[in-house]
Amino acid sequence: MEIKPKYTFKKIFSFIIRFVFKSLVIFFFLSAFSVLLLKWINPATSSIMIQRKLSAVIEGRNKTVIKFEWVDYNSMSRYMPLAVVASEDQNFPNHHGFDFEQIQKAIEKNRRGRRIRGASTISQQVAKNLYLWEGKSFFRKGIEAYFTILIELLWSKQRILEVYLNVAEMGEMIFGVRAASEIYFHKHPSYLTMEQSALIAATLPNPLRFSAKYPSAYILKRKFWIMAQMNSLGGVYYLRNL
Repeated sequence: MEIKPKYTFKKIFSFIIRFVFKSLVIFFFLSAFSVLLLKWINPATSSIMIQRKLSAVIEGRNKTVIKFEWVDYNSMSRYMPLAVVASEDQNFPNHHGFDFEQIQKAIEKNRRGRRIRGASTISQQVAKNLYLWEGKSFFRKGIEAYFTILIELLWSKQRILEVYLNVAEMGEMIFGVRAASEIYFHKHPSYLTMEQSALIAATLPNPLRFSAKYPSAYILKRKFWIMAQMNSLGGVYYLRNL
């Protein structure tokens, strides 16, 4: 009597397909629900904050406390949102999460062997800061694109900018404009001047290397460039329809 194997290749393959499909469906609903909740609920932390905290503890560094406190969009100086848009993503009010013109420029400059930055939009940076890990793999970028689409579909532009300004890294263990404003300028972010807002924004490409408290010549030069861009965009009126 011939004994048939309990598990055949067909059965195993079918099981794997079903498992992957169910996992993707669960991931989709959980991730979409998470993003939808954050449309109204302010995040208490972020993936990048958790990573920084763990690294500090594991490495035994003196600074292990995250400086972070939420501030509503309408409680910020109008200059601060404009400064990060002028610095990081000038087409922010108009694109749907991806600035393809900047991506194309980035690709062409990479072909010439030039080091560039700025292809990631504010929406993409929010997705990375909230949900992901640092890195440049295609898999991570794919997950980032997925969360960027969800964020753009479910949140308003003002909410995206509000979350970005609260979870963006602005110094060693310093996250968000409220902590940065109080530590660097000893004032609430509602009182930030145009120059101070531009100075904070100037450090965002690498807040662990650059300092708003002790700005280098490069950061000062970048600050004045950002201020010029803020005026060129039309000042605070540029974001009035968000």
